[in-house]
This record gives sequence, C-alpha cells and structure tokens, in this order.
Amino acid sequence: MTPQQIKNQFRERGESVGAWADSHGFPRDVVYRVLNGKSPAWRGQTHKVAIALGLKAAQKQSETQEF
Repeated sequence: MTPQQIKNQFRERGESVGAWADSHGFPRDVVYRVLNGKSPAWRGQTHKVAIALGLKAAQKQSETQEF
C-alpha cells in the first residue's frame, strides 16, 4: 500500500491521522513523517509505524537474523 492510499483510507473513514496516532500510542509527528516520506522507516519507531499503517509487512520471526 502506498502512503497516498493510506491517507485516502483515513479520509474515507473520517479519521484523522493524529487520532490514529494517539489511539495506537505513536507520536503524531512520527506518523506524519512516515506518511509524508520524510523518514525512511528502516528501524525503530518509524519502522513500527510503517508496519502498523500497512506500508511495510511485518517480519516473520523465522526471517530475523541474529548477529
């Protein structure tokens, strides 16, 4: 799913991005950065936001590597 598709879904549901962020325990600015392409969402909180939004697939436990 693309960021634009996710934004459209928010509009269709009548839900604000900020309200979604609050209800999922994410800082609003982090969610907006991910949706607007300002953060690559490779790791940490931005990565978790991207997964929760559906921008990235959740990594299966068997796919993780230990170093």
